[in-house]
Amino acid sequence: MMRASVLLSERCNTIRSACRAITSYRLHRSLSGTQLLTDSPKLAHSRRALLTGLATVPAVAFGAKRYFISRDMSTDAAAVEEAVSTATKADVPNPLLVDVSFPKYDEIKPEHVVPGVRALLSELHTAIDKLEAEVAPTWAGLVEPLERIGDRHQRVWGIVSHFKGVKDSPELRAAVEEVQPENVKLSLRLSQSKPLYSAFKALREGPEWASLTSAQKRIVDNELRDFVLGGVALEGEAKERFNAIQQELAQLATKFSNNVLDATKAFRKLLTDPADLAGLPATSLGLAAQQAAREGHEGATPEKGPWLITLDFPSYFPVMTHAKNRELREEVYRAYISRASAGDSDNGPIIERILELRAEKSKLLGFDNFAELSMASKMATLDKAEELLEELRSASHAAAEKDKEEAQAFANSQGFEGQLEWWDVSFWAERLRESKYNISDEELRPYFALPNVLEGLFKLANRLFDVDVVPADGEAPVWHPDVRFFKVLKAGQPKAYFYLDPYSRPSEKRGGAWMAEVVGQSRLMAPPGSNVRLPVAHMVCNQMEPVGGKPSLMTFREVETLFHEFGHALQHMLTEVTEGLASGIRNIEWDAIELPSQFMENWAYDRATLYSFAKHFETGEPLPEELYGRLKAAKNYRSGTMMLRQLHFSSVDLELHARFKPGQGKSVYDIDQEVAARTLVMKPLPEDRFLCSFSHIFAGGYSAGYYSYKWAEVLSADAFNAFEEAGLDDEAAVRDTGARFRDTVLALGGSVPPADVFVRFRGREPSTRPLLQHNGLLAVAAA
Repeated sequence: MMRASVLLSERCNTIRSACRAITSYRLHRSLSGTQLLTDSPKLAHSRRALLTGLATVPAVAFGAKRYFISRDMSTDAAAVEEAVSTATKADVPNPLLVDVSFPKYDEIKPEHVVPGVRALLSELHTAIDKLEAEVAPTWAGLVEPLERIGDRHQRVWGIVSHFKGVKDSPELRAAVEEVQPENVKLSLRLSQSKPLYSAFKALREGPEWASLTSAQKRIVDNELRDFVLGGVALEGEAKERFNAIQQELAQLATKFSNNVLDATKAFRKLLTDPADLAGLPATSLGLAAQQAAREGHEGATPEKGPWLITLDFPSYFPVMTHAKNRELREEVYRAYISRASAGDSDNGPIIERILELRAEKSKLLGFDNFAELSMASKMATLDKAEELLEELRSASHAAAEKDKEEAQAFANSQGFEGQLEWWDVSFWAERLRESKYNISDEELRPYFALPNVLEGLFKLANRLFDVDVVPADGEAPVWHPDVRFFKVLKAGQPKAYFYLDPYSRPSEKRGGAWMAEVVGQSRLMAPPGSNVRLPVAHMVCNQMEPVGGKPSLMTFREVETLFHEFGHALQHMLTEVTEGLASGIRNIEWDAIELPSQFMENWAYDRATLYSFAKHFETGEPLPEELYGRLKAAKNYRSGTMMLRQLHFSSVDLELHARFKPGQGKSVYDIDQEVAARTLVMKPLPEDRFLCSFSHIFAGGYSAGYYSYKWAEVLSADAFNAFEEAGLDDEAAVRDTGARFRDTVLALGGSVPPADVFVRFRGREPSTRPLLQHNGLLAVAAA
């Protein structure tokens, strides 16, 4: 049997060599010492990602593929069976299967999933039977039918995936468990279809190849690569074992994700003594009282309580940064870092099994380890990724040491005795920030009301990219009353649409923030009378909901997160590619996907942008100039510490997937501690089990790929530097540079290798210098 890695090399060397030039990327921030992972993308980068039974809708956390597997919930099986029976008997169309760009989110229920998905899979197997029997090695005879199959699957399974993230329930979990294995079988059948693979090879080597566009050629090359990575070269027992591994990995990933959600929901701490919450700002007290009232404590008020503290981030983080009660901080911190690490929700054994199966899968495909397999479809190699991480670690370590020393010295000066523990760091770092810069999140919140921030964000889109974003609420069904719907106009005509689900709902919605596609732009899938089907996206955040009749008042980090997700959405929506398999966020290497999102974050600090929305929600007064100055001055506060946290996550990920051997003495927690010795300036607690909630790499698309945040951050910082060089105060230059960014990074999607796209925009290869400069680390690195 030919080794899959050799076969892959034959078809893909030209693609990968074009992408090797880029050697850097950015950090997704963690705050002070607190672990914060805001992104969880689900992106369809290729048909393999789109159709894999392991992924939820292609998304981008922003791009992370979310795996659907179900927990052992035998108590729900009967309920699902009854619901399926009822749904089957009803002589009405299943709303899950309606062929529309705006799904019937308000009608779809868990009982529609099993009959709907089974009907879908039956339909698609029939379509594949026909295609395999009649396939012709031409674009129209091969690629277009496959796009139709993939699109149909994505639109239905995508709804299920989306609901799993924003509207989870025991009934939905049980329904997903029912059909997940069947869905994986479809994915495996497609990725291992020898008739289709042979047709792609014949197309690549045949007479039509010369007439294909560059975008079409890139699609074909990546399809050939993905067939190999999907196991098409395997035979007999090796193929059977590979498929069994894929099924088990799907189940383990969903189990992991469910455990994290359950463990997060399980922690509830009700407080009745105001002294226990001393230091918490009024917004946090209001949220805690609102949560208590929702749990049955009628009459709860911000002033008198009771107050309910949870591990949902809008509740957890204010406790860590503001609560004077050190015992409360310790209790909440220990609960947070030990989520899903004990009892029925223990993800520890699941992690070991996932790593074991990924290693075995890699060997079957001819790779030495899973990191090499993962990077076969990325820009970086393992060596290049680790070189970047080390470069950034060296540039950040001294600054992080200084951060630690300054926080310790300040705490001691304020009467704190002893060494700072993990549950002290965020609290004292915030007090030092207030002392140095005379600024706090709570002082800024009144100026960052969500309606105003959206208005400013949309003005920025017009300024940079010459598009208008207008409310379209009521024009499409939504899944929750808080969800907004918007239309993007270009030259006055509809260009795209998107949903926004902004608020935290810990009872049914997973944490983090992400963007995912509903449908992609496609010439082939154009409705009657149209030249192209327009793209539709949804953006999901988890910020604090409106409290006490006030709008949602955002922290500045939440503002950055909203800008980040909108950057992902813009790449999906402003694409000019009409080939559905390469439009928008599709067909883009994973380690380049964060470029537009992290690029957009930079604009939150831009003066003209900030003052377009930073006005007091009650008085309308703009943010005071001196407060803006303090915000800018504090921009790089503890940047060394924040950089190291992301480098730690990235390094642990690569170490586990490249060199760790399960069951040979050391545990994954031992590896975490060993990596921390070189990537952190403060040793984690021995009982730290953060890995048990690291969904990005164990239940998402970032396995052996978390470094991508840093890799793409190099690109995004350098891209923003183009605007700085042009002059941020030169409106004409900003608009011209924005148009160039729109016409390259946003417009070209996956039709051109990302390395080439960057050079088209920037006029040169990327540099790490702007990233270090933006983080205030350039002088440290030079020293």
